[in-house]
Amino acid sequence: QVQLVESGGGSVQAGGSLRLSCTAVGYSLSTIAYCMGWFRQAPGKERDWIATIYTGGRVTHYADSVKGRFTLSQDNTKNTLYLQMNSMKPEDTSMYYCAASTLRLCGTSRDDYNYWGQGTQVTVSS
Repeated sequence: QVQLVESGGGSVQAGGSLRLSCTAVGYSLSTIAYCMGWFRQAPGKERDWIATIYTGGRVTHYADSVKGRFTLSQDNTKNTLYLQMNSMKPEDTSMYYCAASTLRLCGTSRDDYNYWGQGTQVTVSS
């Protein structure tokens, strides 16, 4: 039984920071997942890719909308992926989802990832 559990969402003022966590239950990130990523979906919008980290943590990719503000990291000891979000903007308001891939497909498409969390809500007020 595989689960991805997000936490750390909430409300923050523009310019503030939040750190999201995604803990994998039922498998080891270091031995099973080829990569992990974060997506977000605002009301009425598609679920958009924002960042990916490859197993080992040495290679990361970010969408232009978050580059320089958001940072991915992982703690294999805790089997957890983190998304540090700084200098947050109202347009960052979304449901945030973590995802994992065992498919060796780690692009920007939802179809590249085969395990998903249930999401955590982030709201940024001005």
